[in-house]
Amino acid sequence: MTAVLEAPLERHRTGSARLRRVNLALFAAGLTTFMSLYCTQGLLPQLSAAFDVSPARASLLVSLATGAVALAVIPVSSLSERFGRTRVMIVSSVASALVGLAIPLCSTFAELAAVRAVQGVALAGVPAVAMAYLADEVHAESLGGAMGRYVAGTGIGGVLGRLVPGLVSEVAGWRWALAATVVIAFGFTLAFCALLPPSRFFTPGRVDYRPLLAHLRDPGLRRLYLIALTAMAGFVTVYNFLTYRLLDAPFHLPMAAVSLIAVMNLAGSAASARAGTLADRIGKRPVLLGSVALAAVGLLLTLPPVLVLVGAGLLIFTCGFFGTHAVASGWVGLRAETGRAQASALYLFAYYFGSSVGGSAGGIAFEHGHWTATAIYVLALYGVAFAAGSTLDLTGRRRSRS
Repeated sequence: MTAVLEAPLERHRTGSARLRRVNLALFAAGLTTFMSLYCTQGLLPQLSAAFDVSPARASLLVSLATGAVALAVIPVSSLSERFGRTRVMIVSSVASALVGLAIPLCSTFAELAAVRAVQGVALAGVPAVAMAYLADEVHAESLGGAMGRYVAGTGIGGVLGRLVPGLVSEVAGWRWALAATVVIAFGFTLAFCALLPPSRFFTPGRVDYRPLLAHLRDPGLRRLYLIALTAMAGFVTVYNFLTYRLLDAPFHLPMAAVSLIAVMNLAGSAASARAGTLADRIGKRPVLLGSVALAAVGLLLTLPPVLVLVGAGLLIFTCGFFGTHAVASGWVGLRAETGRAQASALYLFAYYFGSSVGGSAGGIAFEHGHWTATAIYVLALYGVAFAAGSTLDLTGRRRSRS
């Protein structure tokens, strides 16, 4: 009697049905995570007025959530090495959706800030593990495109997180605006949980923080983390405070019109998917540096008080940011030899730390020098990102994978 040998498992490749399901699941994860994370961003002027706080203090409603993600992302990623990628992501997404139900019920700024911080902790599991899950399950030749599609989901989540509250608040106020966002995010959470395939290449191990030190000793990973920090700090600064500028002179746009700037993230989502595919084809460094430079050019276009230029500049800036993030995040997963969840977690720590601290620092620039000072601050951040990218070692640790 001859033994039947099972074919060895192969990681998901472009065109396979399982990779399409992975892409859909992680796309939904990006949607719900970023909708929840940035649902207060488009409402900052209204929340400033409702609670009688300054723009810099109102921005804490974004910064506290992203800061909590930054603090939680490393321990949560380590837990995923013990309890599994899919379990951690599903528990995290459901918990964050449940915490979000309390947001519209908050009656003081302190209550709202506290709930946002708790929601940030709950949210951390999805971004902490998603990149490691993809690096485990997707073939190296298809990883850039898969990562780009996940980042595209985060971009569209950012659109909905600003657009839905902005439009609803015009007719029903900020509480109903946030309630509508919570309900939609909950629906995407259910879709994510239903679609996510189980891990096939993950092997549980004990929680070990030693790989963190190994990753921090790698100069290439350190540069990728610096790019994440500076690029995200600049991105959040622009979207936090451009709203105030467009509501004020000389534009005086209505809130519903200002909320439409979130649509720029749709172009960013397309740019992230394209950048990931291009990086697989022509190399990571040229696409990374080109994306950083593109963002800087777009930011310069927002300086003149001309609405058409501001819109075009924001579009270009957004595409540049998403291209930068898609390439840099995918590069982390390829470079790390072991402890990929923790390597990705360090990237995300830098990413959300930049959003939290860098975004609030942008508020100080805005209050002291309006948009010109804000743009100079962001340009300086992207200059640092470009310098880091130009000195990155092109030789990743892992050449190929079956």
